[in-house]
Amino acid sequence: MNAREVLLREARPSDLEAVSGLFLACWRVSYAGVLPDHVIAMFDDDGARALWQRALENPKAGSVGIVAEQPGRGVVGVIRLGSDPGEPSSGHVFSLYVDPSAQGLGVGGRLLGEAERRFRDDGRAQATLWVFAANTASLRFYEHHGWHPDGGQRVEAEYGEPELRLRRSLA
Repeated sequence: MNAREVLLREARPSDLEAVSGLFLACWRVSYAGVLPDHVIAMFDDDGARALWQRALENPKAGSVGIVAEQPGRGVVGVIRLGSDPGEPSSGHVFSLYVDPSAQGLGVGGRLLGEAERRFRDDGRAQATLWVFAANTASLRFYEHHGWHPDGGQRVEAEYGEPELRLRRSLA
């Protein structure tokens, strides 16, 4: 697969099964050995479907989901973006997932680039995202695309794992 063969479009409620399945595959494969097993086990088919049903059918105001779709294969990636809840003038990537079999092929870069383009078009000078501190592969990916830790750290009670805030200048 070539990332240029992938079509980007806004996510629709009809993408629920594809997106929740993709999310679950990433959660189980990409986070294996990164997050504790009990955290990975938090999501099953129903939990993943419920999470993405809310995001696709009733997105937060100003947020949007974008899918990467490969003709003949279907959805191979998804990104959710909007305003940073703590810094409304900054863009924010809420989530980015690429099918484990398509990782490393440029799909994530295409989705991230689309998010950055939309942020710039909205007049935003900065964007943020959170990533698990132990997820070194994702940290390398984001660094390659110009995202860097800005000193922000958190541990969400839901996951109990340290996260780092990354920031990118869009100027």
